[in-house]
Amino acid sequence: MTQTSFGFQWTPLSLVVSLLAVVAVCVLSYWTWRRSGYRKSVLGLELLRISMVCFAIFLLNQPETVEQFRPAERPAVAILGDGSRSMLTQDVGFGESESTPLLTRLRASEPILDPDNWEQLEDRMEVVITQFAAGENNGSSNLYQALQNAREENANLRAVVLASDGDWNDGLPPVQAAMQLRLEKIPIFSVPFGSQSRLPDLELLSFDVPTFGVVGKNVRLPFTIESSLPRDHVAQVELKASDGTSIKQQVRIAAMGRTSDAIVWKPEDVGDYTLSLEIPGYPDEKITENNRKETPIVIREEKLRVLVIEAMPRWEYRYLRNALSRDPGVEVSCLLFHPGLSKVGGGNRDYLPAFPEEMKELAEYDVVFLGDVGIGEGQLTEEQCRLLKGLVEQQASGLVFMPGFRGNMLSLEQSELSSLLPVVFDETQPNGWGSRTPSHFALTELGRRSLLTKLADTQDENMQVWESLPGFQWHAPILRAKAGTDVLAVHQEVSNEYGRIPLLVTRTYGAGKILFMGTDGAWRWRRGVEDLYHYRFWGQVVRWMAYQRNMAEGERMRFYYSPEQPQIRQTVSLSANVMEKNGEPLSRGNVSARIVAPSGRTETVQMTSSGAEWGLFTGVFSAQEPGAHEVFLRCQENGSEMTTTLFVQGATVEQVGKPARPEVMEELARVTRGQVLDNGDLSQITKAISDLPEPPPRIRRVQLWSHPLVAATLILLLGAFWVLRKANGLI
Repeated sequence: MTQTSFGFQWTPLSLVVSLLAVVAVCVLSYWTWRRSGYRKSVLGLELLRISMVCFAIFLLNQPETVEQFRPAERPAVAILGDGSRSMLTQDVGFGESESTPLLTRLRASEPILDPDNWEQLEDRMEVVITQFAAGENNGSSNLYQALQNAREENANLRAVVLASDGDWNDGLPPVQAAMQLRLEKIPIFSVPFGSQSRLPDLELLSFDVPTFGVVGKNVRLPFTIESSLPRDHVAQVELKASDGTSIKQQVRIAAMGRTSDAIVWKPEDVGDYTLSLEIPGYPDEKITENNRKETPIVIREEKLRVLVIEAMPRWEYRYLRNALSRDPGVEVSCLLFHPGLSKVGGGNRDYLPAFPEEMKELAEYDVVFLGDVGIGEGQLTEEQCRLLKGLVEQQASGLVFMPGFRGNMLSLEQSELSSLLPVVFDETQPNGWGSRTPSHFALTELGRRSLLTKLADTQDENMQVWESLPGFQWHAPILRAKAGTDVLAVHQEVSNEYGRIPLLVTRTYGAGKILFMGTDGAWRWRRGVEDLYHYRFWGQVVRWMAYQRNMAEGERMRFYYSPEQPQIRQTVSLSANVMEKNGEPLSRGNVSARIVAPSGRTETVQMTSSGAEWGLFTGVFSAQEPGAHEVFLRCQENGSEMTTTLFVQGATVEQVGKPARPEVMEELARVTRGQVLDNGDLSQITKAISDLPEPPPRIRRVQLWSHPLVAATLILLLGAFWVLRKANGLI
């Protein structure tokens, strides 16, 4: 309904000025007409002048039209009920009395959504009941969108009743929707449900299973448990494999905190497995559905190709070569330069006569060990250094730097490998530092947690092993580790202005991994224990470096991604090395990855060429669901296809058992000048809505004095007056 009125916004001053102006123009016009001898043309011109002045005086008093709009629809009240997964938490009544039965938040909010309870409002208002996020228990809750929809779908919205636990995890902050409602004077009556105190619960937060494992090799499976119980207790977690294998392990779970541990599983056969980890329920625990996680893993045969490049056959090289040669999962090739001799070293079938000439031959190696070699006659060339850099950066291979007392590695600072070196050398002491008494490694905090330095099953035993290892009597001339690197071990005694001398340093470069070993005394670890620690350490290094590169491999394609254990809603970098039919890297091509989520949702990622020389194609993907995602990789140019699985870690966004967030509900009510009704009393809610004053009508003012058409009319009259004066011969 619309009412229109017309009026002026005059003032006493504008009225006096208007009267004086009318009198003055009338006197002036009469005097001008009389001077002209009472000519009719002049009379018409003066009447036009008087009209123009009257029109200007009319505008001076600010005329305007006022339109009042009152909605024709009945006022509406939107009743919004939260139906998300978090509302299934059974904590309404928690902490009141032990005899009081606990209700779920959803069950406690049902009276709010019952139409019969709003009959007394239906005579004057239209009651619209909506349950949002219902059926989206594995998805998310969006309070902002629920409030925005209520505002947009109801033309004459008077108030909003929101029944929720205040938990939101998607969309814009709900307070932004509340601010828009406040501008339209629409209050929110918040009815919060749920307890702010977390229920007694044990939750298996994470169960980190690698993409694949190797048959006959131990697989370490870290897990994290979060407890809201008031006391520590010992639980026996159980790992079950789909082949029937069961492993139990006791874990002491800390009260009101997180406990991290790991369980070791040794697969005996090749195949696809499903691993599940379960925590037994605690007597006082209220939620048991989050005590179990399940994830797949692929177990396969292992055959890693390793290239060892060295100048002279020092002890470190000899024992390293023996360790890798005796590893059944490793195929080792050696290149021994012997600078100063006419031929490189050899004698066995695993020796190479020269550095791999073709790129496709070098691309076959998963890990390269670079000993005490540099750039020079009878050693590496600039081009070979460039190829090694590309192998790491574009092909996800690993590179191990193992300097020696001849100091040849310092010359690599002037090559393409300079950016891969994780440490800064002291060029004033190229041959390094030696000592008569043995020195020892000291693990850093990061080194204590690393899988590379794990030489025993428990952390305490591992520290004892590292403290008892035979010492070294030489270390490389290292000043400090570069930024962006991880220092796993330092010199136990020697330090400089940068701190302890770093001896075991790792980093990521491009798609590959780098490790720097700052001594040549690891071979001494065999003393008294044979291959126990020496073989285990280098075996872990090789597999750590080659893991990502061997995630999935087809006939002409290799696929890998980062991070190796992606979480839900995390951006995943996809990489594929694609070869032509003749084995050469594919420089240009159409490579796509079709990813099918557990729900069946499909997304296609068009991968772009990132390293044409090495056949590298990259793309990005953001996982919106946890679980196993099927990846179908296809290349048009070589006609090859490959299928693999990408498993996304993480729980559903909406979780049962989390504390309610009444502070969110209080903020929404405060911003819109509504109320918070804690007990959910319907009579109190209906009375508060009935007491709302009638909203004032919306007013629209059209100010004629500032309208563009009025200004155009005045200009037109002035132009006509000037033309008529000229026509009458007046200046």
